[in-house]
Amino acid sequence: MNVAAERPRELVVRRLGQVGYEPTWRAMQAFTDARGADTPDEFWLLEHPPVFTLGRVARREHLRDAGDVPVVQVDRGGQVTYHGPGQLVLYTLVDLRRLNIGVRRLVQTLEQAVIELLAESGVVAATRDGAPGVYVQGRKIAALGLRVRRGCSFHGLSLNVDCDLAAFDRIDPCGYPGLAVTRARDEGIERDAPALGEALVQGLARRLGYTRVHAGASVLEVS
Repeated sequence: MNVAAERPRELVVRRLGQVGYEPTWRAMQAFTDARGADTPDEFWLLEHPPVFTLGRVARREHLRDAGDVPVVQVDRGGQVTYHGPGQLVLYTLVDLRRLNIGVRRLVQTLEQAVIELLAESGVVAATRDGAPGVYVQGRKIAALGLRVRRGCSFHGLSLNVDCDLAAFDRIDPCGYPGLAVTRARDEGIERDAPALGEALVQGLARRLGYTRVHAGASVLEVS
């Protein structure tokens, strides 16, 4: 009997509310560096106060007018994006080796989980070749950016639910000048960010094959 093969895939879900971007990023790094072979994977559901973030290869010219919004250079992939209240953020801290998937498969799984979530409300969404994320009739509604270290991923995705889209006018979203952006409310979806977050977690957990899902503490210890 292969005992290891029968071990349940455990997932911890932390619902963090609205938390600052940089402390959360540092906590993701610390979690990834400290985790061992048996550390359960975690999803963090949250929102951030207004912030622009620049990925590892981001070009500063895509940040056209930050104004008084903080700017943070981070270690995820991708270009520039915006986070703010009313936007659902899901960070996926998973051991890719243990799931036996690569980063490309994780990206595809995240995208398909969002597409499935929107379809539940009658909204048809799709991916776009060469531009990770999820789009509704060419308008971007969800952005993705990941980092893999020691075979484990962190960062994740953001889904525009009821956020202020004016902030996206001050950047070239994900490095694409003129890219249109939308949000769930404008597509006729009435569910709020917490409700959509719970549904997204369920769908993603199912797609990744987790068999045991439980809640973690809502407070992060940041050193």
